Amino acid sequence: MTEQQKQALEEAIATLKGKLTGDMFADMETRDEIHNLEMQLKGVKPMDSHFDCIGCGS
Repeated sequence: MTEQQKQALEEAIATLKGKLTGDMFADMETRDEIHNLEMQLKGVKPMDSHFDCIGCGS
């Protein structure tokens, strides 16, 4: 992963975190997107994988 890709993921995560309302149910989809981006950032799954997270079911 290039430094630009890392920065783009970090910016996307920051943007999504700014949209959180504090309402667990309203934030579910946003939190799922954040989780998926963080997994990509940490290299937990292949970036081009169409499977999100087999281990945790996300």
